[in-house]
This record gives sequence, structure tokens and C-alpha cells, in this order.
Amino acid sequence: MNKFFISTATTLALLAGTATAAEGPLIGVVNFASCVSESKAGKKEQENMETMRRQMSSLIEDTEKEMREIATKFEDTEYLDSLSPKAEEELKNKFQTLQEDLGRYQNQFYQVLNHANYQMVQKISATIAKASEKIAGAKNLDYVMNKEACFYIRPDLDVTTLVIDEMDTNFELEAKANKLSDNSEAIDAASESIMDDKAG
Repeated sequence: MNKFFISTATTLALLAGTATAAEGPLIGVVNFASCVSESKAGKKEQENMETMRRQMSSLIEDTEKEMREIATKFEDTEYLDSLSPKAEEELKNKFQTLQEDLGRYQNQFYQVLNHANYQMVQKISATIAKASEKIAGAKNLDYVMNKEACFYIRPDLDVTTLVIDEMDTNFELEAKANKLSDNSEAIDAASESIMDDKAG
């Protein structure tokens, strides 16, 4: 009697454990990189970053061009001979000032781009989170994680495509409401900062 009871209790415990495991949390995954590269929101943010990079690069290239022009003059002995000692000294001082300015502009360039990149990641993360919440509700998922955190995931639990579709839907809605950011303020602030330095 006791042996039968123990055997039955053990069997029930194992079955209960199996049922509990089967009823454990259901986790979906999203490929963050794909969401950035393939979603409309991600493409828009990348376009904003490229616009900022080009605008700031052009400001730096102007300074580099001035430096090359002065360097060419230094290589022209006839031109140098035509200068007075004072004019030659002023040319050297101008070149040195441009070198210092270039270093400062480049430092500003990297700081602004790094900050803009951080903001982009934060913004896209929030967009992915919003879309993931909607998909999780539709598929009865308890969690949606970044795929990079997983060594293996069942293919049917990869909801990246669904999340991107939801992101695109939200993007269109926000576009109609004129709520999309183009980083124009950051671009203008960066450009104004460098231009103020040049004017100074």
C-alpha cells in the first residue's frame, strides 16, 4: 500500500512538473539590427545621421582646403620670396590657427555624431518596444527579447518580421501626424557651433 502510494505520488509530481514546464513563459525574439536596417523608422534615422555627417564634414573640408592652399604657397619659393617677413609670419600663424581649428572641429564632429547615434538607438529601441508589445499581445508571448541575447531560438518564435511590419504601420501614422524627427535641431546646433568658432 505504501509502495503504491509513493509510486503514485512520484508519478503525479513528475506530471505536475512537466505541466508546469509546458506552461512556462513563452519568449519571442527580435533582431534589433534588422529592425534598424529594414524598418521605415530605422531607414529614416539612418538618413538623418547621414545628412548630419555630410553637413558637418563639409565644414571640416572647407578648413582642410584652406590649409592645403596655404601649404601649397609654402612650397612655392617664388611666392615666399615676394612676401615681406611680416606677411610670411602672418601666413604661418594663419596655418597654425587653422590646424588648431581643425582639431577642434573634428572633436565637435565626433561628439555630436556620437550623441546623435545614442539618441537614434534610444529612439529606435522605444519604437521596437512599442511594436513588440503589440505583437506579444497578438501571439500570447510573455517576453520579447533581443535576438543577440540568445544562442538558440525556435524559428517560429522569431517575430522580427511582424515587429518591423508593426513599426512601419506606426511610422506611417506618425508621419501623418507630423511627429517624425529629422534631427534638424542637432544638425543646426552642430553647424552653428562650428561656424561661430570660425567667425571667432
